[in-house]
Amino acid sequence: MLGTLRATSSRTLSLYQFYSRNMASSAIVVPFDAQAPSNTVSGVDTKELWALTPQGEKPPAAGTVRTFFNTPPSKVTALSTLGEKFASKDLNAKKELVRKSVGNAVKQLKAMDGLKDVSIDASQDPHAAAVAAHLALYKFTLKTKPTSRFDPNLKQPIPEKFTFSPIQESKEWDRGVVYGQAQNLSRTLMELPANLMTPTKFTERVKAEFEGIENVEIIVRDEVWAAEKNMGMKDMRADMGGAASVVSAAKAIAQLQLPVNLVVVTPLTENMPGPSATKPGDIIYAMNGKSVEVDNTDAEGRLVLSDAIYYTATEYKPHTLIDVATLTGAMCVALGEIFTGVFSSSDSLWQELHKAGETEYDRFWRMPLDEDFGPQIYSSNADLQNTGGRYGGSCTAALFLKHFAEGIEAEDGKEPALRWAHIDMAGSMEASRATPYQEVGMTGRPVRALIEFVRNLSGSK
Repeated sequence: MLGTLRATSSRTLSLYQFYSRNMASSAIVVPFDAQAPSNTVSGVDTKELWALTPQGEKPPAAGTVRTFFNTPPSKVTALSTLGEKFASKDLNAKKELVRKSVGNAVKQLKAMDGLKDVSIDASQDPHAAAVAAHLALYKFTLKTKPTSRFDPNLKQPIPEKFTFSPIQESKEWDRGVVYGQAQNLSRTLMELPANLMTPTKFTERVKAEFEGIENVEIIVRDEVWAAEKNMGMKDMRADMGGAASVVSAAKAIAQLQLPVNLVVVTPLTENMPGPSATKPGDIIYAMNGKSVEVDNTDAEGRLVLSDAIYYTATEYKPHTLIDVATLTGAMCVALGEIFTGVFSSSDSLWQELHKAGETEYDRFWRMPLDEDFGPQIYSSNADLQNTGGRYGGSCTAALFLKHFAEGIEAEDGKEPALRWAHIDMAGSMEASRATPYQEVGMTGRPVRALIEFVRNLSGSK
């Protein structure tokens, strides 16, 4: 950072002026290609400004930020590099470099007091720029000083620190805002502690989030209804990261008015021990009639999820069904925080998910859905066992769920009626290290990839 220096080259004025950084309430973010500088922002000569900064032997890495005060007058300008040979990169690589560039610049600006309005040069990629700006600004906290905008007891909402606007308006920017805000919603739902996000409070929050959005119907079922359907929710406990992701993605899809018929089912229940909790060795009957032996009471989420998969497949008969869950610690071991694991009965569905993930750099990795894992969960007194031991834990969990995805088997030589994918987001749901456009904490992944998948599926531009 260059302190409070405004400089102009000797070709114009040999003058250095110092200004207080408190004078500016507006800022400009400019992604900068040092090898092919262009002036897309009025009053900002990026090449001249960059020439004033220290230059190393190697080109600066993507997201290297130089901040200029009172340049142009009464504004702060943050130049953020796009990295070496930006112009030669492929489209998806360019998108990620734009995210890194904009994200790092926003992170630097949000450390300054007094800034209110931030204009972003979105000419390189409006969608990616909008996503990065909103993700980088997000910071969850429930500290009381200053009052947190995430405080559930607020009487009036507290606005974001910045208001973003693109220098070049476009529908791509507007769409990127929706993607970024949806991911941030998922982050919030996952960050809020269990006492502040019970199943009841979750449904109330969802109703509020969807209020005023056209073509949306929200149906809330209760424990009595679940019992009538022979679901196991009364005695089971589940995490809610998957529910947060699909609800947030659904909100964005509804806001964008994508032309699809979308059903989102979120099985919600408390995750607490009690006198009716399951015990090792218990055998329960799922909604589809299969018997399940509880080998491990900590593998409870799949018991709830399995009923939700079967209910959705048989009640609504979709052509594509994707379940999303923070299901296994084994997925964290397999893929870490970088990729989200996908198991799918359909090659075409996998390819579509993979494409969407690459576009948004919200990446997926295909995992094996194979019957050779079967003996690990078939060798009990019940039809299925809810775990298959330590080895291949995410694979045996996915194979367990496969038995509830009604319609994935081909019949009479015809294509299967249902394309199914199970997304295990246990590893990618939380970041232990910050990135240029994300802080440490819940990531909100794979929300953007899910939205992009549906957008592609709908044929929308």
